[in-house]
Amino acid sequence: MSQQAHPHEAAEPETPHLDFAGTTPYEDYVRADLLTHLQHTLSDDPGEMVFLVTTQVMELWFTVLVHEWETAAKALRSDDVPTAIAALKRSVRELEALNASWTPLAGLTPAQFNSYRAALGEGSGFQSAMYRRMEFLLGEKSASMLVPHRGAHRAHAELEKALHEPSLYDEVLRLLARRGHAIPDEVLDRDVAQRHEPVAAVEQVWTEIYSGDQDGELVRLGEALTDVAELVWRWRNDHLVATRRAMGSKTGTGGSAGVAWLEKRARKNVFPELWTARSYV
Repeated sequence: MSQQAHPHEAAEPETPHLDFAGTTPYEDYVRADLLTHLQHTLSDDPGEMVFLVTTQVMELWFTVLVHEWETAAKALRSDDVPTAIAALKRSVRELEALNASWTPLAGLTPAQFNSYRAALGEGSGFQSAMYRRMEFLLGEKSASMLVPHRGAHRAHAELEKALHEPSLYDEVLRLLARRGHAIPDEVLDRDVAQRHEPVAAVEQVWTEIYSGDQDGELVRLGEALTDVAELVWRWRNDHLVATRRAMGSKTGTGGSAGVAWLEKRARKNVFPELWTARSYV
């Protein structure tokens, strides 16, 4: 016959440690007090707060993605494909979270956006230094995009360094060449400060890889890159749709062409040969 524990014998839950000499260990690690006091709205409209916080959250996700893609690029330089794939797969989940950041802004009417749009002044998302580092890592290089950051020494130095370093895709193509695939010398020796443009021979290499072992390491690398590219494309389209809903075809903040600029960006795929090669497998 089993014995039943008396109620008074039940284990009491442990009381968490509440008394700290200074700030809490959580605060020391997360810097939550700093993060939650960075919001300084410039209008009286209550909707501005969600716009500002959402934009700041996006900047944090940009920072994470730069970290992941730099990790992947470094691993590829060392022929460590599993570490690169792991970083790319993490970035896919992070891109999904980034893209979900559009949700609070996706339903803005023009009148709602106009109620605090003037607070942005000449501010525009294309001026984001961290987003530009993301684009550079994806192979979307442009020296002119350093110009807005000349007055911010750290951001400018980091962008200039990223401009002249091989992109993530450059490192992928160099890896393929080391694995014996026929990547042309003009691709391997190109000026990495220039935007990557599609090359038929690279398309042929991906066609050969995708026609082979579907469980092979290079196919898995290609699929991880394709997942990233797809979500980057979705990010650009979600940005386009949110902007079109909020302001139609008006000139964008910061003097950009607004929707017209975003439409042009949304038509482009990163890692282009990975997409076109599929027509020949």
